[in-house]
Amino acid sequence: MEREFMEFDVVIVGAGPAGLAAACRLMQISRDTGKEITVCVVEKGSEVGAHILSGAVFEPKVLDELFSDWRDTGAPLLTPVTEDEIHLLKSDSASRQLPNALVPKTMHNHGNYIISVGNLARWLAGRAEELGVEIFPGFAASELLFHEDGSVKGILIGDMGVGADGEPKDSYMPGMELHAKYTVFAEGCRGHLGKQLIAKYHLDNGKTPQHYGIGFKEIWKVPADKHQPGKVVHTGGWPLTQGASGGGFLYHMEDNQVVVGLIIDLNYQNPHLSPFDEFQRYKTHPLVAQYLEGGERLCYGARAITKGGLNALPKMSFPGGLIIGCDAGTLNFAKIKGTHTAMKSGMLAAETLAEALMAGVTEGKDLDCFQERFDHSWLADELYRSRNFGPAMHKFGTLLGGAFNYIDQNWFGGRCPITLRDEKPDYAQMGLASDYPKIDYPKPDGKLSFDKLSSVYLSNTFHEEDQPCHLRLKDERIPVEVNLARYDEPAQRYCPAGVYEIVEEAGQPKFVINSQNCIHCKTCDIKDPSQNITWVTPEGSGGPNYPNM
Repeated sequence: MEREFMEFDVVIVGAGPAGLAAACRLMQISRDTGKEITVCVVEKGSEVGAHILSGAVFEPKVLDELFSDWRDTGAPLLTPVTEDEIHLLKSDSASRQLPNALVPKTMHNHGNYIISVGNLARWLAGRAEELGVEIFPGFAASELLFHEDGSVKGILIGDMGVGADGEPKDSYMPGMELHAKYTVFAEGCRGHLGKQLIAKYHLDNGKTPQHYGIGFKEIWKVPADKHQPGKVVHTGGWPLTQGASGGGFLYHMEDNQVVVGLIIDLNYQNPHLSPFDEFQRYKTHPLVAQYLEGGERLCYGARAITKGGLNALPKMSFPGGLIIGCDAGTLNFAKIKGTHTAMKSGMLAAETLAEALMAGVTEGKDLDCFQERFDHSWLADELYRSRNFGPAMHKFGTLLGGAFNYIDQNWFGGRCPITLRDEKPDYAQMGLASDYPKIDYPKPDGKLSFDKLSSVYLSNTFHEEDQPCHLRLKDERIPVEVNLARYDEPAQRYCPAGVYEIVEEAGQPKFVINSQNCIHCKTCDIKDPSQNITWVTPEGSGGPNYPNM
């Protein structure tokens, strides 16, 4: 099909912190030098921020670099951290607070802010538009476009109004091609185009496999007498006692709101484990429940987290573009923070692109000079210092891994003369169902713990039902013949939205995909032990509509 197209100097895929920071920095350079640069940002969510979910405690130093006037121009950093606690949950009722002296210094949050990253993205989008960036929300980048020499030419916006049978409906609107001298991919964790780029250009050669977690988050409105604005609580230990690792968090925001969440590393082995149900159990611990009881749950969401760090960070440049932020894996897991690092990667990308465009570098080149700029930045130094944090937890567990990280961070400043590596992909660590005990999860009480469907309802998720399924199976036989037989089909449990089911039809098990429930967390694409599920973008604007996550 011959399609309409638009041309820009730079097309950015994803209006999250990384993509918007890149757009803003490009236009600042354009303004300061008087050299015109045309920039377009494409966002698959119905609006900027609709698909963004993060804890989040934010380090503002990157915002000082990007917009030094942020304190005077309405940036949504409203709640400075006032108190910092870390607790070890020893059982479903017991806990012990760790003294600050024994906590890795990367976990200290003095000078940071509790924020909604979705609201930060909305503010950044406003600043970007003031600078002249064109932002197109509700349009999904569905395919890569290439020049004849194999370099990236741009992206294709997905068709709208296609039925589940693949045929155009009355509302059909063909997608448009966006051509660029350089295309920047900032899709967030496990971006489906970023995944293709890494494979096509072998960007991960010589790197350890990328590692991931799944993060759950809810926002609660709590009674005023239980609210302590600025209080940050992190936890380790229970309920993750089945060979899984991770940790919980509780942040007191403004307006009597409390954020509660749990991150579970996706290298867990027991296929009977249900991350969603672990999160529901987590909220019943007295340390957490004391703040939530009598409150109202307002929002729910879940999202995969890229946490492999420097050891797994791919080459971030390729012919015709760059891959940045969580699409590449710039999160600092030692701090459990990725927003400031994603933004810095975007700013470094912008400076690299602007230099190339102003020097007249021919489109489609591999701007591998980005690596040198990255290597001389505080971002590279920060990721180097945190390189051992995740592998230590994977290899040694919460207690011994935590001890190693305390020594590495507090004694050596992250420069311990040892580099730990985790060479086994998360999906490959899934064990056989017959080798692990089933887990008896309590029924939700409707007060602190809830079921999946009522939770998905709070995510405001919507997909046009008559559209092609965006959860693609390489082989339709594998879910029953392999995954059910070997692993009791773990997709029924690792999905946080009830997308996957095994039902009985004519006396035989059948695998059902309820794609309309999908909240775009990407866990299935990561954790399926047969690597049989591929997540692709659905029709633009589909998915969750998070108000302030």
